[in-house]
Amino acid sequence: MFEVMIILALTLMAGMAMPLGALIGCKEHIHPDWLENEFRHSVVAFGGGALLSAVALVLVPEGSSYLDMTTVALCFCGGGLTFMALDVLLYKLNTPASQLAAMLSDFIPESLALGAALALGGTGSALLLAALMVLQNMPEGFNAYRELGATSRYTSSRIITMFALMALLGPVAGLSGYVWLADSPTLVAGIMLFAGGGILYSVFQDIAPQAVLEKHWAPPMGAVLGFVLGILGHMLTTHA
Repeated sequence: MFEVMIILALTLMAGMAMPLGALIGCKEHIHPDWLENEFRHSVVAFGGGALLSAVALVLVPEGSSYLDMTTVALCFCGGGLTFMALDVLLYKLNTPASQLAAMLSDFIPESLALGAALALGGTGSALLLAALMVLQNMPEGFNAYRELGATSRYTSSRIITMFALMALLGPVAGLSGYVWLADSPTLVAGIMLFAGGGILYSVFQDIAPQAVLEKHWAPPMGAVLGFVLGILGHMLTTHA
């Protein structure tokens, strides 16, 4: 029961970072305009750095430890191809929700992996993954809010409420991983690698291009900061 409560707390905390990011996007007004633009691009880059740290420090190392090289490559590439297909579909549907889809596409598999990691006794990995999910979901919520807010179909309160409801998918996925995937470490590893491939595709397709701001050099440091926080979290959980 204690582990169930931990899963609920960690996944809900990670999920609520999405509406928190949206709330920051709603209230964000910084002057002068150049500083506001630099802040936005830095937030985007920070999210990209956090996502890369999740792939490099948790998803790939944990996933590859249970699978052979061929399966690792297939799962990782399969994640990238699936995210690419989703991107193409969203483009053809002409929907303004590509950032939202990308946010959910990595949040749910990561929550599954978090629940399964706790069931397998990987407390350190679960805590690190939860911390990285918070770091990545906040800027992703910020970006998704700005994407949806650019249309007249969604009000600020509606977007934030929608993100808060979507945060509940985290505990559902986390408990599902804990209950049904605990006896299948190879399946959990495959999910981790699949999510890692999809996240890497999203970083270079959606996030990295948005982080670039002509004649400004501070935003890329956001990526460095996002990644270094992942490194510090990894050191804290592995050497504790």
